[in-house]
Amino acid sequence: MKPEPASFDTANKVRSLPLERWPDADRLAWVAACRPAQRLKRGGAAVHMRDITRRDLVRRYGYFLDHIVRTEGLDRNAQAAGYVAPDRAARFRTELEARVSSVTVYGTIYKLRRMSQLLAPERDFTWLREIERDLSLVMVPRSKFDRLIYANVLVDAGMTLMIGADAAIHRSGLGRARQYRDGLMLAFLAFHPFRLKNFAALEIGGTFRKVNGKRWIVLSASDTKEKRPDERLVDPALIPWVDRYLRIHRPILARTDDASAYLWLSSNDGSAMTYGAVERVIKETTLGTVGVDVSPHLFRTSGVSTCAVHAGDQPYLGSALMHHTDPAVAEEHYNRALCASAAQKFADLIMTLRDE
Repeated sequence: MKPEPASFDTANKVRSLPLERWPDADRLAWVAACRPAQRLKRGGAAVHMRDITRRDLVRRYGYFLDHIVRTEGLDRNAQAAGYVAPDRAARFRTELEARVSSVTVYGTIYKLRRMSQLLAPERDFTWLREIERDLSLVMVPRSKFDRLIYANVLVDAGMTLMIGADAAIHRSGLGRARQYRDGLMLAFLAFHPFRLKNFAALEIGGTFRKVNGKRWIVLSASDTKEKRPDERLVDPALIPWVDRYLRIHRPILARTDDASAYLWLSSNDGSAMTYGAVERVIKETTLGTVGVDVSPHLFRTSGVSTCAVHAGDQPYLGSALMHHTDPAVAEEHYNRALCASAAQKFADLIMTLRDE
């Protein structure tokens, strides 16, 4: 099979190569790595990983393979991790450094190395680990100061978008549904600033469920970075907007009755939005509404900063909202209760600031 044609114009064309377009050896090696344990047979090397971690590894390796497609063409008959070589890794690193932050460069190379070891465990990737270590020494997190937007401003921006979507009767139903979804994302994440991997993967009836007439975000210990359950009541101020999205706008995005159960659906084909797509929409929407591209992670900074500035008499509100463990509080049940109550107090604070 001939390599796929290369294109050297990388502008606006960088994307993660889907798993089904990977070289056959890569794809089969990944399937084997994810194979669950069976009777008298061990599972694959990646079976212990959380689903969100596996999806992230696939996404990062897909970016590397996309680089190969654009720069030299991809041979579907290549061996597993066959393209992971020093010269190609160096070119990939150069491309990354031209378009993403030093922190993202490090994270991508780190995950390229992890994925390579899973796909070809018999090979030695010490050279790639050394590059990874060098990158860890020079990475500098981007300053957040000029991108800090308080939570009440983000909530207002989201609700303004939703109101505008419902009022724009001259637009197509799909266009209005997309704008409403984008606005709800902003308001929802501003009220409940948990991690993007969990936000993007919210699933109706699963991590996003209705209990006794109230809507809850329910993350198990395996879903969270802290390895502790995180259960939050969706703030009542959001419920009318969420209900309208589920009743009117989400079905338009879904197109069919058997659409994915994920909360956030793509306006292109009704499928579940990917991690990257959710991140892109949030950054583009905040840039268009408040003039700053606020990443999903910065919503967490926004939450802590809003607490620090406007609720200084509640010193643990920010850490509890972020689901961080206060060293002075050891009992797990108290941490969970504190997290739930913090979410409600934070929501009350946002509403007070908006009223002002």
